[in-house]
Amino acid sequence: MADGSPRQMTLDQIVPLLDRIARALEEKSPANSPGQDLNICDAFVWMGEDARLEPVAHVSRVDIGLLQGIDRLRDILLENTRRFAAGLPANNALLWGARGMGKSSLVKAAHAKVAAEVPGRLALVEIHREDISTLPRLMTLLRDADRQFLVFCDDLSFDQADTSYKSLKAVLEGGIEGRPDNVLFYATSNRRHLMPRDMVDNERQRAINPTEAVEEMVSLSDRFGLWLGFHHCSQDEYLEMIRKYCEHFSLDAPWTDVRAQAIEWTNTRGSRSGRVAWQFIQELAGKLGQKLES
Repeated sequence: MADGSPRQMTLDQIVPLLDRIARALEEKSPANSPGQDLNICDAFVWMGEDARLEPVAHVSRVDIGLLQGIDRLRDILLENTRRFAAGLPANNALLWGARGMGKSSLVKAAHAKVAAEVPGRLALVEIHREDISTLPRLMTLLRDADRQFLVFCDDLSFDQADTSYKSLKAVLEGGIEGRPDNVLFYATSNRRHLMPRDMVDNERQRAINPTEAVEEMVSLSDRFGLWLGFHHCSQDEYLEMIRKYCEHFSLDAPWTDVRAQAIEWTNTRGSRSGRVAWQFIQELAGKLGQKLES
């Protein structure tokens, strides 16, 4: 208006504006996002930026029988996963420790075994580390589904000035809504408390109350009721992994030759682990001109 006072909108102008706002909110709502058929397959990847689940037709994993040297850890995680799939109380699990010892492989293998035992009951949802801040939206999407979901984050850790761990704490336990009964969280990490030691030390030095500062930062790992520690394997365990792989894939070579080559392989790498064993098997199969097919 000429006198500078605000112009009043008419009803005909307000209605289309409200309609556009409603449509925009619907598009941003994960619960109303199109294509969210949560029974279409047994594995998904959470796309945090788009707030949607991407179906995964084929999961890259190994048979649980090939995971050697971690029998006790395997049995514990399987039992926990079976209880969860049956709708019974189960714990969030943190698999921590040495690199290449089968932490993420065990999660995927345990899911595959239990999902095969109770078809259609248990789904695996992978969430990337950078999407942790969108976990509340994922929980909203999964909360009312008619199946159980293992939310899995591989190589989870937090660095200095990263505050998203507080969101994860609230989702796991302590939030106003709490974790949905049909959702369990599995994570792998090289760090027992998910944070580097120097980060904890810095907080201890800078804080007015060092004990409280450290407790605040390490309390995230306390949200995981199940801690499974993975450690470097012995030479005998490493060779047993090699032997099992050779049997599984029917690799045609004398064991004495394979054993000598496997020891030389690990010496050149300077370490022994399940990952190193698998890398050797790929090298061996290539030399033999055989494909790695079950």
